[in-house]
Amino acid sequence: MLAKLSQRPSVRHRAVRSSVPRCAAAGAVGLALLGTGLTATGRTDPGLDRFYDQKVTWAACESADLPKDMQCGTVTVPLDYAKPDEGTLELALARYRASGDPRGSVLLNFGGPGGSGVMGLAGGREDFLGLTEDYDVVSFDPRGVGRSAPVSCGADATGQALEATDGEETADPRDTLRKLREVAAECAEHSGPVLDHIGTVDVAHDLDVMRQALGDEKLNYLGFSYGTRLGAVYAAKFPDRVGRMALDGVDTLTEPLAEQGLAGAKGQQTALDNFLTWCTEELACPFGQDARTARTQVVELVDSLDENPVPTDFGYEFTGQDLAGAIGQGLYTKEMWPLLQRALAQLVEDGDTRGVEALATGGMAPPVPQRGDHPLVDEEDVPLDNLPAALMAVNCADDPDRPDAERLTRDLARLRGAYEEASPVFGRYRLAQVVLCYGRPKGTDYIRERVKDLDTPKMLLVGTLGDPATPYRWTVETAERLGSSAVVLDNRAEGHTGYGSSECVHRKIDDFLLYGSLPRSGSSCGAEDDGRL
Repeated sequence: MLAKLSQRPSVRHRAVRSSVPRCAAAGAVGLALLGTGLTATGRTDPGLDRFYDQKVTWAACESADLPKDMQCGTVTVPLDYAKPDEGTLELALARYRASGDPRGSVLLNFGGPGGSGVMGLAGGREDFLGLTEDYDVVSFDPRGVGRSAPVSCGADATGQALEATDGEETADPRDTLRKLREVAAECAEHSGPVLDHIGTVDVAHDLDVMRQALGDEKLNYLGFSYGTRLGAVYAAKFPDRVGRMALDGVDTLTEPLAEQGLAGAKGQQTALDNFLTWCTEELACPFGQDARTARTQVVELVDSLDENPVPTDFGYEFTGQDLAGAIGQGLYTKEMWPLLQRALAQLVEDGDTRGVEALATGGMAPPVPQRGDHPLVDEEDVPLDNLPAALMAVNCADDPDRPDAERLTRDLARLRGAYEEASPVFGRYRLAQVVLCYGRPKGTDYIRERVKDLDTPKMLLVGTLGDPATPYRWTVETAERLGSSAVVLDNRAEGHTGYGSSECVHRKIDDFLLYGSLPRSGSSCGAEDDGRL
């Protein structure tokens, strides 16, 4: 899930197209793989030397929509760390420079998986200026995301998944599995070879490349939501390179993907209910002024668009499941609620899908798959479905569960009921995302099996008690799993993550990153401390 920050949303609109900039080309740096005979320099393979010996070159970002004090650059990484001579990727980076002489950099990941770090850093500028007292504040588009070799499944992947999962219990399981494999083949065709190297373990390797490229001996890191999973994996693979690491909105490391999706559907439904309560207090609400009636109308709107999709300017039909995805994106922060309200009003009152399309998509056109090296793509070539496609790809790469056809069909009958009960709006959409993994190769078991009992410096984990996207119990479970390195701070409030909404959480994280000052594990920030929204 994407982080909840207190500034303007980082969604690309058609009227004002905010985009990942064309950045100055930079040198490439390499990565040492832990546990395979590291030398004193960190190199394990002479083939990685050319990556190690290069640095980031920073220049002004060329997009007028980005803050003027933001700089952009690139890092080149191997497509496959096991075969570093068989292709490379360029990753887009952005930073705010330290106000004085920096002690180094702090790297940020905003979650998703699939969220653009460049756009997240631009949208959350005011949140991070305090960190520039001592650090260059850096973020990036992970591999497969934004301008960094973006993945895609084509415009109709969700529809195909829904078709595959909407069958009766008596349906032939081989037919269901065949359809899901067809969807997986579409994703591979649209995405190219990066799809096989997009998991969190790969991105953790990239983090270490960036650490070296930025000239830092240790990785200082702030991760939100999914970014906490990434931070934990990095700490497991590179424990001797962990600096100050703060994880806000802690993700699960062990829960099966089907259970994660169910928790997400419940959380999104809660967020939608809260949005509609707010919306119906406004005269401009397209669903009137009664919250209960509004909830019914949203369900009817989704069902209606599933039955009668609306043609779009991009040549595909906008369905109810596309709308569910768009609403989900608009619910990540309260700051996006007015934008979501206007987009829904356009749709309900004028039949205009452009506002909800802008929420549902992160780009403008499907890409042409590339082979070999992968330079940054132009902003207009970021695929329409990049965010959901990257989310599915990373989650599938991180998930080792792949039931056979008979088990899949049996599970679907049970899961359909559970997901629809959790959310009449988001249930089918979230279930489709989960089952799309079943047509793909089995994911890694590294996260479940190896990310535990860490021997690292202390890490700060923040869990929000009312977090609808990453339930608080995940913070407790992950802290127990990581062991004595984990220091837990409770945020006794509502909403996804705490840094952008709680002055107390913001101060505690900054104090740790800037000064190394940690709260006592189990201490709390109270709801009365939340003064940032």
